[in-house]
Amino acid sequence: MEELLSEIKKCTICIDKLELGANPVLAAHPKSRIAIIGQAPGSIVHKSGIPWDDKSGERLRDWLAIDNSLFYNPEKIALIPMGFCYPGKGKTGDLPPTPECAPQWHNMLFNEMNDLKLVILIGTYAQSYYLKERRKKTLTETVKNYAEYLPDFFVLPHPSPRNNIWIKKNQWFEKELVPELKRQVNKVLE
Repeated sequence: MEELLSEIKKCTICIDKLELGANPVLAAHPKSRIAIIGQAPGSIVHKSGIPWDDKSGERLRDWLAIDNSLFYNPEKIALIPMGFCYPGKGKTGDLPPTPECAPQWHNMLFNEMNDLKLVILIGTYAQSYYLKERRKKTLTETVKNYAEYLPDFFVLPHPSPRNNIWIKKNQWFEKELVPELKRQVNKVLE
């Protein structure tokens, strides 16, 4: 795994598409029990080199009911984005993750993690890639039907502050789904 992570950290497969250059950000370990598959690092994470080191990460850790020491322990939790580098700024937020990373690296990473019990798919890009035709027409429908994907996957919207309106509009999410997420995570990490 160390060799693979070192190879990924040196990756420049899509450098010509990245406005701030390549800086792959991820964490994984052969003993990881949960894998969190997000979109791509934001500009803050690009600078710090620490996955989920922003407001989205704060909310995600709150949803999971875990602290930083557990969240950043790769023997417990792997943090693997769909695109490993910051893709740049778009008109309404960050650009989509570059499509090269997941097909190039994900299978190799997952082949090294034999203790995985749960994969959390955050947002449309991760859900499209891993659920394929099982995904519903909208993210809201996919998330509402989260139980269909258990025990292999737990689906979530992105915890970005940009999704505050979605979270307010879909109050069932924090009332029903987040408590179940906490139960599943706690069960896997016991």
